Amino acid sequence: MPGNGRHRIALLGCGRVAQHYVKILTDYHPIDAFEVVACCDQIKDKAESTAASLGGDAFTDLDAMLESSKPDLVFVLTRSGDHDAHAQTVLEAGRHVIVEKPIALNPDKVAALDALAREKGLMFGGVFQNRYNPAMICLAEAMRRGRFGRIVTATVRLRWCRTQDYYEDGWHGTWKQDGGVANQQAIHHIDALNWICGPVEAVCASATKRLNQLEAEDTITAVAKFSNGALGTIEATTAARPEDFEASLSVVGETGMAQIGGVALNHIDLWQFVEPLGGDADVPEKFSQDVPTGYGLGHGPFMADLAERLSAGSIEPPISAGESVKAVELVHALYASAERDAWVKLSESPRSSRLGIG
Repeated sequence: MPGNGRHRIALLGCGRVAQHYVKILTDYHPIDAFEVVACCDQIKDKAESTAASLGGDAFTDLDAMLESSKPDLVFVLTRSGDHDAHAQTVLEAGRHVIVEKPIALNPDKVAALDALAREKGLMFGGVFQNRYNPAMICLAEAMRRGRFGRIVTATVRLRWCRTQDYYEDGWHGTWKQDGGVANQQAIHHIDALNWICGPVEAVCASATKRLNQLEAEDTITAVAKFSNGALGTIEATTAARPEDFEASLSVVGETGMAQIGGVALNHIDLWQFVEPLGGDADVPEKFSQDVPTGYGLGHGPFMADLAERLSAGSIEPPISAGESVKAVELVHALYASAERDAWVKLSESPRSSRLGIG
């Protein structure tokens, strides 16, 4: 850390998600422990405008940024298909790295990157900010305490709106760089389903393009079997119109039911148990929050957690590479199932023949 006690960070990639980071870094005061020293993007104007908002120098070359600005940690916010290569470059330069979802398009590369990070004594992790939503924390704790008993079913629904212009940037919706709704948007909710009720044992999926023109899918549905015997469903689309209106996770068990809704898993819509406990009636109001967009508000507490870990000298990230890759493996299973028109088992490490390849 520099003499001012703040961690030097850099943003690699100054597109859509970086602008959310701008809001978090300027509005969420518990992460004042960070000092932005550089912003890098292949498009010079994007790098310069982001640097103007956050401070630091603007770069169009990653190696030059690493050499000149010497950040303690780099946030990789580039195209999904570039995440693993960029993470490797940052780690080889001796810098901590946090990668926005997905941590890589190819899950087989994550273990090697994690090993490289540990060999060098560096932090390497991913971002699933919805795990920091008060509603999700409340649900996870109830699950940990066994309040739902034997799980019967669990469901995620993502009904968001992405119009055609979203897919006209040359990489969104392509198999080589992105995938479709399952990998780009619903991976957050797939992670939530697996985190709360998993592990998922097998899936059977079907995918299609309903309204948007892209290489991959704008709509996918699937049935899931969990290792605990429960069944589940996944429904995700970017063909909802005219705007985002739902991102939900519901759990039905022998002793209780709950549903987390809103547009970003941010609101407790249902909280009901066979044997209620004191305080259950207050849970929806206490743990729900209003959010401006589908990004939610979880990045702030995620980054505050990250700052605390760095200050303590820890290289264990808030969400490890091993945790982050589970959602990528599940996305590959969904795509592999849709491609084969068959059930696939997660134990067999199914891989899509297109995601990350083209």
